[in-house]
Amino acid sequence: MGYSVGRWEGDTLVVETTGFNDKSWLDRIGHTHSEALRIVERLRRKDLGHLDLAITIDDPKTFTRPISFTQTNTLTPDGALLEYFCTDNEQDSAHFK
Repeated sequence: MGYSVGRWEGDTLVVETTGFNDKSWLDRIGHTHSEALRIVERLRRKDLGHLDLAITIDDPKTFTRPISFTQTNTLTPDGALLEYFCTDNEQDSAHFK
């Protein structure tokens, strides 16, 4: 699913992912992408209870311009984080039921 490299820019964690193949989808609807796909994620804790996430999807072979969106997540004290597992060759979902 690509190769990710993270770095800090001030108080923001920036994760850049490249090296995708064209055998996966961007989402569950089935939007495709090419090997030129580049995803940049920016994560920042703006305060104790919130995490800001900004994602830019850039694939000049598939889209006419980059796609960007932001999301603010509310963090719950003592809340559990659920693990995300990749669906490429996924064989563990039966264990999560």
